[in-house]
Amino acid sequence: MTSGDGGRGTGRRAVLRAAAAGVLLGAAGCSSGGAPRAASTTSGTAAPQSGETTPAPARTPTPTPTQSQAPAQPQTPTPPQTPSPTALPNPPLWQPGPGEIQPDVKRRAVELVAALGAWPPGGQGVEAARSRVAALGLPTGLADQAGPLAPAAAEASLEVIDAQYGGILADSASVLVVCRQWTRASDGSVAEGGTTVDVRLSRAEPRWTVTALHPAEPGAAAASPGAAVAGVLAQPRIELPPAAAADLRSGAVHDSVLTAMLRLAGPYSLTVSVVRSGHPLDVFGTTRPSDHPLGRAFDVWRIDGRAVVDPATPRQLIESFMRDAAAAGSYNVGGPLAIAGAGNQFFTDDTHHDHVHVGFDH
Repeated sequence: MTSGDGGRGTGRRAVLRAAAAGVLLGAAGCSSGGAPRAASTTSGTAAPQSGETTPAPARTPTPTPTQSQAPAQPQTPTPPQTPSPTALPNPPLWQPGPGEIQPDVKRRAVELVAALGAWPPGGQGVEAARSRVAALGLPTGLADQAGPLAPAAAEASLEVIDAQYGGILADSASVLVVCRQWTRASDGSVAEGGTTVDVRLSRAEPRWTVTALHPAEPGAAAASPGAAVAGVLAQPRIELPPAAAADLRSGAVHDSVLTAMLRLAGPYSLTVSVVRSGHPLDVFGTTRPSDHPLGRAFDVWRIDGRAVVDPATPRQLIESFMRDAAAAGSYNVGGPLAIAGAGNQFFTDDTHHDHVHVGFDH
C-alpha cells in the first residue's frame, strides 16, 4: 500500500466516527417513547435543543395533617341562655302538734286551704282548683269560694302559719287557717301576700267535711294610718300575719287594741293570729256578735315563741300573759286556763285551748 492509500483510509475512518457520533446524539435526543420532540412554533419561545429534557415542575411537599391543620368544623350557634326563675318557697304542710283537740278537724281544713292556695306552673284557674279539691274527697264547689286565696297567677306556694279554732262543737267547727302566700305572675315577677280563711266543717265519716269558706276581707289601707298603727307595725316584738297587718292598715281597729298590744310587747313577744277579718261574725254557735269583726279584739297563739296549745309551754307564762292582758284594759280574756277574777273577765273552753283571746268593749 502506498502512502497515498494510507491517507484515504484515515479520512474514511474519521467520517465513519463522525457519523456514528451523530447517530448516538440523535438517540440521546429522543424521549422515552422513542419519538423526538417537535420544535415549538410559538413565537418568542425557544424550542428545546437536541439532547435537552423539559424540566419537571417542582413538587410542593404535602404537609402532614396536624390538629391545627384539620378542616374547620361548622359551628352550631349556641342559643342564648334564659335564666331559670327562682323557685318559690316550699314550706312543709302544717301539722297539728300535741295538745290539740280534734286534731284531724284542723288537718282537714289545712289540706283544703293548701290545695286552693298553691299550684305548680299551669295549675292556675278554677277548673284545676276543682280537680285538686275533688282529690281530697271534698265538694268541688268550694273552689268557687276561694276568693283572695286564688289570685290570677301562673304559680303559687303557700305557708300555713297557724290553724286555730274559731269554734269547736260536737258536730260543727270553725278553723281559722292563717296563711302566707307567694305568687308568680306570667312575666316572672313574684309577690308575697296572704290571707286568713274561716273554714267551716261538719262531722262526717270517715273524716269531717268542709261546708264553706270565708276568706278575710281587710279592706283597703287608710290614706294615713294613725300613730298607734304605725307603732304596732314597727314593733319587732309583735308578729302579725298578712291579714292582721292589713286590718291595722285599714284603720278599722280600735286604739284600745293597739294600745294593749304595745303595752304587752314590753314584757312579752307576741305572735298574733287574728285581729278583725277572717273571724266568724258571731261567737261560734251563738247569735251574739263577736268583738273581732268590730275591730275590738285580737288573738295570740304564741307567747315568747311558745305555742299556747303546746303542753310543754309553762302554764305560768300563759296565766301571767292573761292577767297582764286584763290589766291592759281587756274586759274579756279567754284561754286554756281557768283563772279566778272579778266578774266574767276570764274564761276558758275548748275553742280557746289553742290561743288567748283579748277583747275590748270600746
